[in-house]
Amino acid sequence: MHLTEVKQTTRLEVLLRWSDGRESVLPLEKLRDGCPCAGCKGETVLFRTYIPPSVPSNTPGRYVLKAAELVGSYAIKFTWGDGHDLGIYTWEHLRSLSENEESKHNKNRTR
Repeated sequence: MHLTEVKQTTRLEVLLRWSDGRESVLPLEKLRDGCPCAGCKGETVLFRTYIPPSVPSNTPGRYVLKAAELVGSYAIKFTWGDGHDLGIYTWEHLRSLSENEESKHNKNRTR
């Protein structure tokens, strides 16, 4: 399973199309907040854990998508309006973000 298309459909969302035919709509806020880089999520190296400081959600350009670039045949890198471009979003990570968003959306619909 891999991504076949990424398209920003509105100022706030992207459409992800997958090789298995599935389509997902993901808010840019979820995509940016789901950045997997060490600067955003932290990391543990040699038994030391780095926990990054939280960045205010109102940082100018934080949720503005500027560019998307393929990384090999397994991931995509996004460049954001605040200059951040370190996250490598693997297909698995993107699919997980998409499924979590769909699950949340479906739960809200049944309430």
